[in-house]
Amino acid sequence: MLDRPDPPSNPREPGPLRFFRPEPDRRRQRARRGVSLLPGLLTMGNMFCGYACVVYAMRGEYETAAPFIGFAIVLDMLDGRIARLTGTASDFGVEFDSLADVISFGIAPAILSFAWGLSPLGRMGWAAGFLFVSSAAMRLARFNIQGRVGGGDKRYFVGMPSPAAAAVPAATVYAFPYGLHDYWAALPALAMVLIPAVLMVTTIRFRSFKTIDLQMPRPYTVLLLVAGSIILIATHPRVVLVVMAYSYLASAFVGMALTRFRRKGGRPEPEPVDRPDHDAAPPRESAVR
Repeated sequence: MLDRPDPPSNPREPGPLRFFRPEPDRRRQRARRGVSLLPGLLTMGNMFCGYACVVYAMRGEYETAAPFIGFAIVLDMLDGRIARLTGTASDFGVEFDSLADVISFGIAPAILSFAWGLSPLGRMGWAAGFLFVSSAAMRLARFNIQGRVGGGDKRYFVGMPSPAAAAVPAATVYAFPYGLHDYWAALPALAMVLIPAVLMVTTIRFRSFKTIDLQMPRPYTVLLLVAGSIILIATHPRVVLVVMAYSYLASAFVGMALTRFRRKGGRPEPEPVDRPDHDAAPPRESAVR
């Protein structure tokens, strides 16, 4: 009987089945591609929600169209955070996200607002809608430039974020989905569109929630607030969403009033203290979606 050679102990050594064994490096590359593809899929879902909102708004189904903007806001928050956590942020992702945001948070809320309540105003109505679209596009362009330059305060947005601005008409339409068909009744709808449009291109600071640390040792308070918000939205969605949208809009003015009140109170601002080179604070990273 002839002695047969022992099978190779190492799978990397030549053998009859070596072509059928996937290499570990290939498995890592496939997993890496899957992770990098996820933010793009979420951005595509964001863009689809904006398109669906336009389709249903043109049909006159406002109660169905308005929630798609809310879904787009959730997807927009997820794609940027997942891209940062997985280290897959890229220039293509930033530009793709901005183009999707123009559709979901510029064109979609403008068409929804026009079909719902601005159409009785004629040219004034479609002009207000176009102002909202152009303001959202300029807001997103400025955000990208500020992200490349860096050096800003991550705790605040300069100007109202486009998702929050789109939430104002979306929440209003969802709360009152019957539509406006009279000229005088449609006039208040101008404020619903023009005020967020103007705030997007101003330099008023709005609070950012990107600096919330999700890995804090005791996040009980944050979890309770999130759970309470979900319960309120599930039980009273129309009222709660309107309150949330307009509260965030008013928060910037409340912050400005508090800042001026503190300055008038005579509280001197602390002077900056020079630090040695080894203790200097590192430069801030630019906010990339």
